[in-house]
Amino acid sequence: MKFIDQLKESLQTVWYEIAASAPKILGAIGAIIIALLVIKLLVNIIKKALKIVKADKLDDKLNQIELFGDKKFEFSVIDIIVKFVKWLLYILLIFIITDILELTMVSEGLKSLLGYLPKLFTALAIFILGLLFANFVKKSLKSFFESMEMSGAKIISQIVFLMLLVFVSVTALNQAGIDTEIITSNITLIIGALLLAFSIAFGLGARNVIEKLLSTFYTRKLYEVGQIIEFNDIRGEVEAINSISVTLKTKTGKLIVPINDIVESQVSVQD
Repeated sequence: MKFIDQLKESLQTVWYEIAASAPKILGAIGAIIIALLVIKLLVNIIKKALKIVKADKLDDKLNQIELFGDKKFEFSVIDIIVKFVKWLLYILLIFIITDILELTMVSEGLKSLLGYLPKLFTALAIFILGLLFANFVKKSLKSFFESMEMSGAKIISQIVFLMLLVFVSVTALNQAGIDTEIITSNITLIIGALLLAFSIAFGLGARNVIEKLLSTFYTRKLYEVGQIIEFNDIRGEVEAINSISVTLKTKTGKLIVPINDIVESQVSVQD
């Protein structure tokens, strides 16, 4: 009989505790159902809004960036933003439920996680913007070196791009709160060696670039569009002058002459 009495007492205690917690549990279940519906609605609204502002155009720019050879990024900005918002709302929901159920330790941990998420989002934004900037610099350098007919334009621009990408990645990791001291020290040595090699290579090849720049400046200063010039048995009217050539209108048609040919020849000018 004593055992049965103890069992009844234990069951009554458990029942009383369940009954006392029932309002909280029911409230939590109701909050979960409502929150899930709200989250689904908000996610759909955000997805449609991003499509309206054509955020997917940013995907085209990011996915055109070449990393190594033909390897490219595979970004979907809309998916990244939508998933980030969805998980942020899920974590916020769990935080509310744990607060309702008075699970203090869990709610404190989630509070720290919610405080960290803005740093993570900022780090991602820094990486994407830095990636676009690095690609812009790469294209600009490549176009400049190619206009100067400098060999190795693609390799040099790619090296600069990778160096900027490393710098952007380290900055993004720092923003995310990740210690990058070891990475930074090793990268500094590698970048120093690359810069030394690049300086030597550029110094050896810069002579031709400087000569072409001076030739262009000299030609544009001495000759103007509309002038008639004659050199090496060639006579024609200057129609255009760019960084590497001069376009002449002759009796037989248009003639494109390298600037070096004009600079290294005796030229007679008739206004």
